[in-house]
Amino acid sequence: MKRFVWSDISLRQLRQHYPHTTGAHVAKLIGTSLSSVYAKAKVLGLTKSPEFFASAASGRTTGQLGQQTRFTSGQESWNKGISYEPGGRSVETRFGVGSVPHNTKPIGTYRINGEGYLDRKVSNDKGANHVRWHPVHRLVWEEVNGKVPQGSMIVFRSGMRTNKLEEITIDRVECITRAEHARRHNPNSRGPEFGHLVRLKGAITRHVNRIQREAA
Repeated sequence: MKRFVWSDISLRQLRQHYPHTTGAHVAKLIGTSLSSVYAKAKVLGLTKSPEFFASAASGRTTGQLGQQTRFTSGQESWNKGISYEPGGRSVETRFGVGSVPHNTKPIGTYRINGEGYLDRKVSNDKGANHVRWHPVHRLVWEEVNGKVPQGSMIVFRSGMRTNKLEEITIDRVECITRAEHARRHNPNSRGPEFGHLVRLKGAITRHVNRIQREAA
C-alpha cells in the first residue's frame, strides 16, 4: 500500500473539518485512512469542538454508543458468585504460596546491569530490581564508610571505572553530591564548543523527529 503524504492542502482540510465532523468523514474527504487522520490530528493538537460533541453525529446525544451492552440500574452480571476454574494443567503449573520462579538467582549472585556496572544480589525482597540488586562499587564504599548520605551518590573516580570484581576497590570510588554529579556531566564542563555541539545535536534530533511525525 502506497504511503500517504500529507500535503499543504490535505493539512488545511484536516484543520478545517476535523473539529466539526467525524474522523471517517474527514478520511474520506482527504483520501487517507481513519488511523492516519487520528494520528495526524494528535500530532497537530486538533480536538473535536463542543458543537460536534453536542451534535447527533458524535453519538453522545442519541445514546448509540454502548447502548445495547451497558448495564441498567440494578442489573447483576451473569457470573456473579461463580468461581473461575480454568481447567487443564492450571492447578499443577500455577505458583503456590511461597514458591519462586525457577530462574530466581540466589543472594550473592553477580551480574552486569544495563549501564555496564557490576551488581550483586543482596535480597529476595519484592519490588523493583534495585531493591534486590545493588551496585558493587556502592557496596564497597558502604563497607568502609557506612550508609550513603542523603542527596549523595557513589561513583568511580575519573578513568577508574570497571566491572571486574577484583578491581573494584575503595581507592577507585568516591562519594559526591547529586548536584556535583550533574555539574560534571554538564556538556559545558568540557568547554563552550562541546556544549554548543551537544545543544546543536539535540536541536537537529528534535527537528528530524518532528518531520518524521508530520510525514507519518
